[in-house]
Amino acid sequence: MPTKKSAPSTTKAKPAAKASPDAPAENCCTIENLREDIRKHMFAFLGKDIARAGIHDYYKALAYTVRERMAEHWIRTQRSYYDKSSKRVYYLSLEFLVGRSLKNNVLCLGMEDQVREVLTSLGQDYEEITEAEWDAGLGNGGLGRLASCYLDSMATLGIPGYGYGIRYEYGIFHQSIQDGWQVERPDNWLRFGNPWEYDRSGYLFPVQFGGKVNAYTDDQGRLRHVWEPGEKVMAMAYDMMIPGYENGNVINMRLWSAKSSRDFDLEFFNSGAYLRAIEDKAKSENISKVLYPQDTFVEGQELRLKQQYFFVAATFHDITRRHLKHHQGFDDLPDLVAVQLNDTHPAIAIAELMRILVDDHLLPWERAWKVCVGTFAYTNHTVMPEALETWPVDLMSRVLPRHMEIIYEINRRFMDDVRKAFPGDDGRLARLSLIGEDFGKRVRMANLAVLGSHSVNGVSALHSNILKESTFRDFNEMFPERFNNKTNGITPRRWLRQCNPDLAALITEAIGENWLCNLTRLEELRPFAEDAGFRERWAAVKRGNKERLADYSRHKINRDLNPDMLFDVQVKRIHEYKRQLLNVLHIVSLYEDLRTGRAGQDMAPRTMIFGGKAAPAYRMAKLIIRLIHAVADAVHREPKASGLLSVTFLPNYCVSNAEKIIPGTDLSEQISLAGTEASGTGNMKFSLNGALTIGTLDGANVEIRERVGAENFFLFGMTTPEVNALKARGYNPWEFYQKDDTLHQVIDLIASGHFSPLQPDLFRPIVDSLLKDGDRWMLLADFRSYVDAQKQVSALYSDRDQWTRQSILNTAGMGFFSSDRSIAEYAEDIWGVKV
Repeated sequence: MPTKKSAPSTTKAKPAAKASPDAPAENCCTIENLREDIRKHMFAFLGKDIARAGIHDYYKALAYTVRERMAEHWIRTQRSYYDKSSKRVYYLSLEFLVGRSLKNNVLCLGMEDQVREVLTSLGQDYEEITEAEWDAGLGNGGLGRLASCYLDSMATLGIPGYGYGIRYEYGIFHQSIQDGWQVERPDNWLRFGNPWEYDRSGYLFPVQFGGKVNAYTDDQGRLRHVWEPGEKVMAMAYDMMIPGYENGNVINMRLWSAKSSRDFDLEFFNSGAYLRAIEDKAKSENISKVLYPQDTFVEGQELRLKQQYFFVAATFHDITRRHLKHHQGFDDLPDLVAVQLNDTHPAIAIAELMRILVDDHLLPWERAWKVCVGTFAYTNHTVMPEALETWPVDLMSRVLPRHMEIIYEINRRFMDDVRKAFPGDDGRLARLSLIGEDFGKRVRMANLAVLGSHSVNGVSALHSNILKESTFRDFNEMFPERFNNKTNGITPRRWLRQCNPDLAALITEAIGENWLCNLTRLEELRPFAEDAGFRERWAAVKRGNKERLADYSRHKINRDLNPDMLFDVQVKRIHEYKRQLLNVLHIVSLYEDLRTGRAGQDMAPRTMIFGGKAAPAYRMAKLIIRLIHAVADAVHREPKASGLLSVTFLPNYCVSNAEKIIPGTDLSEQISLAGTEASGTGNMKFSLNGALTIGTLDGANVEIRERVGAENFFLFGMTTPEVNALKARGYNPWEFYQKDDTLHQVIDLIASGHFSPLQPDLFRPIVDSLLKDGDRWMLLADFRSYVDAQKQVSALYSDRDQWTRQSILNTAGMGFFSSDRSIAEYAEDIWGVKV
């Protein structure tokens, strides 16, 4: 049996220093103090008699109690930044998928045992109270969740960081299912208030839109520009605290809320124009009303552009205000400030900083551009050129007229540089230009982000290579020193210790303490994979997690799950490129084998679990959800499938139910077409919690497979070069349909109306997308390989002991994928900040 260990590794990434010795004594977390503070907040903040308080009252009182302790740490942390003149990192993201905060904050402050004891003494259950919290769904998926993981790691590593985004009144919509169809409802996450935030009415900045630009020559012969806006909106700051893990360090995420400027114009109200005032207020505050308004219409596009500029402009008001407190001028800004653009959404910040430097502070263009490039860094999150954000020039000119002028001037100077470097290469000029003209004149925001940043990174090794070799090939040839890779990571505090406490406790018992901030120590688990007693305990933890997931399903949708079956899970945003449809095709093949008596004895009993939201305007994705439910109903009605196959869709996938689903998963589906997923982080969360993966060589799957071992990963599908070669030859999905009998039968069964007898043509658009419209995501080309890999899954699951061995090795290999490692690399290689 392996020897249990307790000494930490010497290669540990250094966390933030503990609170200084001269800080106030930390006696605020004694049992009596906690109990007294909960009572105090119940009375003073909520006006409640504790004897008559309900679950929501206890949740809020506890939240205020925890927030109070975080605020003390936050003030000390901020003072230390000023005392040390620290370089600050500003992480700009249109999304932060925070999830619930109570458990995470209690865990990071080291208060978990005390909180449980106090609540028990008050007759309350901690787990029940944490369920009263509403998810802060300020993001759509992986992008926003990554941003939240990164703030966690900045706080844990002691990096002077700030997150900046929008305080959406309505986050990602609440999904319910009616008759198999997705139904969207507003996600009013603020309806009970948010006890974690501080509203900073003192930080209120004007943001301008529209109007015109006047140019003139001043008395020193300088060309000057004055933007006379047609509309003003006020940006009000709200701060949410982000604690580091047990280190006394607390940073903050500052979210901006739009307020009508008319609220602060008494003359307007006193004139009697009340209706106009109300309309103006509503229009202004729409900017922070909802995450990702539909942009299929001009009005929606304008609102989305306004959102992006709104939070960027407010953020740079804050950045410049803070900088000018202690520094004169801006030439040293890159030495004191690093701004990370999380995808293209905040890219208008480049034009905004140029406007501030050139127009407001009169820096010569060349000096301003040097400061700008030295300050910004850009993270790209897509490999598909058509997914790179662009804006119509006429829209940009109308909404942000001065910024459009600045972008034109940036482009003019850049095109001159390109002509000098590559004379006569008009094709390169067209590709590199910030203004695309293929479908009308449009501003290419990704090109602006690359040009205006000193660093451009992808988020997996494969993705970064694709950026250099394909997506931004021309830029890479001009600025090869800018391009680098920073493989994504996840915080193990939330995605193992918090969501899977029993597994975390077993790991600690095996390898000792201190691995949560040094995840590479998970390698020390490898010898335990050969310990039969340890495997038995590991399997028991997984069984307990599956039983809890089954309880959740029963409570949520009244659907029983059998923990003896393989839990085969695909939970993520519903999108054709994620290829949930490939999973469905395989399920239909299993269903048909069972129905016709062709299923072999080697078929592992399995429950297929789906979850995820389709964008409200994305008809095909919503139809795929409908097909999943139709197939689930057919399987449920088929007597021969009983105990062998089950299909479940868990609605309203979000951070809090991911925390329940992931620990109970046996098999993780990561099945996008090679070369289409930038990285993925769900793949990391599942593997960290001991799930085995079936996947393609796409995104971070490549690196996960290398780390956990090829033998512990079910690989299928074409590689990226093979995909490109097949496309170049001319991909014909009919060839695969005609030569594979199983595939032929599956598609014909769907096309026949078998799963929609009252509407036989309901799923015809799905069939047509595969056979008539070219099968863009090449499901049919990968189908046979996928089915064969699923047979390997069944074979291995029949040997539960060997499956458990490989589960342990998956967790053991995941140390590289900590967000602490990712952020340490950003700090050292891009931001110039010591960790």
